[in-house]
Amino acid sequence: MLSSPTGVTSQTTADEGYQRGLGARQIQMMAIGGAIGTGLFLGAGKGISKAGPSILLAYAVAGAVVFIVMRALGELLMYRTVAGSFSEHARELLGPFFGFVTGWTYWLYWVVTGITEVTAAAQYVQYWWDIPQWISALVFTIALFCINLVSVKIFGELEFWFAMVKVTAIVGMILIGIGVLTLGFSAAGPTASVGHLWQDGGFFPNGLGSTLMTLQIVMFAFLGIEMVGITAGEAKSPGRTLPKAINTVPWRIALFYIGALVIILSIVSWTVFRPGVSPFVAAFQQIGLPAGAGIINFVVLTSALSSCNSGVYTTGRMLRDLALNGQGPQSLTRLTANGLPLRGTAVSAALMMVGVWINYEWPSEAFGYAVSFATISGMWAWIMILCSHLRYRAKARRGELPQSSFKAPGGSVASSFALGFIGLVIVLMGVDVEARVSLYAAPVWAVVLVVMYRVFKARGAQALRRGEDGSGDPAALGTVD
Repeated sequence: MLSSPTGVTSQTTADEGYQRGLGARQIQMMAIGGAIGTGLFLGAGKGISKAGPSILLAYAVAGAVVFIVMRALGELLMYRTVAGSFSEHARELLGPFFGFVTGWTYWLYWVVTGITEVTAAAQYVQYWWDIPQWISALVFTIALFCINLVSVKIFGELEFWFAMVKVTAIVGMILIGIGVLTLGFSAAGPTASVGHLWQDGGFFPNGLGSTLMTLQIVMFAFLGIEMVGITAGEAKSPGRTLPKAINTVPWRIALFYIGALVIILSIVSWTVFRPGVSPFVAAFQQIGLPAGAGIINFVVLTSALSSCNSGVYTTGRMLRDLALNGQGPQSLTRLTANGLPLRGTAVSAALMMVGVWINYEWPSEAFGYAVSFATISGMWAWIMILCSHLRYRAKARRGELPQSSFKAPGGSVASSFALGFIGLVIVLMGVDVEARVSLYAAPVWAVVLVVMYRVFKARGAQALRRGEDGSGDPAALGTVD
C-alpha cells in the first residue's frame, strides 16, 4: 500500500484517540438525515414565495452540484481516510494555511448553524406555546450539549432516530399527498392538481432572476451533508460505509427535496406559502388535517434539534483536530475516558449561546441573519473540497500520489464546474440585500484568521511544520482528561 507525503497510508490513518462507535446503520441514516433539515422544512417557504414552482429547478441543479462535491470528498476520503476530513486534505494538498482556514471556518459554520437551528426550533415551539424564543433556544442548547457529553454511540443512536423521524414523516407526507391528488379526499382534494406547477402565473411566475436569487436559500438547505466526512475518524469500516452513504445522495435529493416539494406545490398553490412558515405545516393546514400539521411541526422541530446536535458534535472534533495540528490551543487535544473532546465541545456550545442573545434582541430577524452567514462559511468547506480534489487529481495523474479506490465521475471537469456554480451563488449573495450582510462579515473573519495563523506560526506550531515536512504524530497528543 502506497503512502502519502504526510506519512499516512492511502486508505487509513490513526484513530487519533477516538472510539469507532458509529456503525453502518447509524452512518447511513445520518447521511440520509443530513439531507433533510431546516433549509427544507422552514427555508423552502421563503424560496417558494420568491420563485414559485421554479424552486424545483433550483433544488435540482444545486443537488447535482452537491453530488459532485460529495463524490470529490469520497475520492479524497478513500485516498486518505482521516479524522478532520477535508481540513486535513486541504492541509496536505493545498498547504498549511488552507488547512488552518478550512478547519476554523468550518468550525464557525457549525457554531452559526447551531444558532440557526435553535432559532428555528424556538420558532416551532411557538406553534403550540407562546414561549419567548430566547428561552427555548437556551434550553435546547444546554440539553444538546449535555447529550454530547455521554458517548459517540449515544450521539449516533440519537441521530439515527432523529433521521428516522424525518424520513418517516417525509415519506408519509408524500403518500398522503399522492392520495389527495389521486383520490381527492380532504378539504384540499377538489382543488389539488399538478396544474398548480404551471397554472398560477407559470413555472417562473416572478421570472428567472427570482429563481436565481433563491440559490442561497437552496444551497443552505444542502449544507451539512458533507458532515459524513467528519465521522470518518469514528466510523466502523469507513472504506465500506462512507462510499455507500455518499452514493445515496442523488436519490435522497430526488425523493426528499424535489419529490416532497412537487407534492405540496401540487396540493396547494405556491401563492399560499409565506416566508417564516414551514410549507409542510401550511400544506397540512390547507388539507384540513390540524393533527397532521401538528405532527409535521413536531417533525421539523426534531429536524432542527438534529442539525444542532450535529453542530455540537462536529465543532468539538474540528477544534480538537486543529489543536492536534498545532493550529489551536493544545488544551483542546484532551479526550475524556470515553473518547470525547469535552473541552472543544464546551467552547463551541458556549459560543452557541450567542444565539440566545440574538433571539432575545432580534427574534424576527435572527433566522435570516444566521442563514446568510452560515451559507458563506459552509460553502468555503465545499470550495476547499473541490480545490483539494483538483490538486489531488493532478498529483495522482503524475504518479506523485496513489490512485483512490472511489473515483469521482467527471473528475476535474466536474469539480471545476461545481466551483464555478458556487462562485455564481456568492455573486448572487452580493446582489441580495438580505444576504449581503454575510459578505460584509467575511473579510473581518479573514483578517482574524490571518492574525491567528501568524500567531501560531510564530510560536512554532507543530502542524504548520507538519504540513510542510510531513512530520509529527497527532495521535500522540490525544491525552485523556
